[in-house]
Amino acid sequence: MTDVPSLSYLQILRALQRLGFVVVRQKGSHIRLHRQGPDGMVKITVPAHRPVKRSTLAKILKDAGVGLEEFRASV
Repeated sequence: MTDVPSLSYLQILRALQRLGFVVVRQKGSHIRLHRQGPDGMVKITVPAHRPVKRSTLAKILKDAGVGLEEFRASV
């Protein structure tokens, strides 16, 4: 987890959108994204925080099925 960067939610959203995720809705400080994956729809929630905690980002990437190197390449 120490390799996971500390980023703002805007940087995370941009990177995830480059990876094919689409912002579906926002309710309060939570932003919902979807992407069609090989095993069905992948749904993740990103908190609108500056910065997003490293542990939270690690969980988001795990749930999204995105590797850390793939994510870093899209930032």
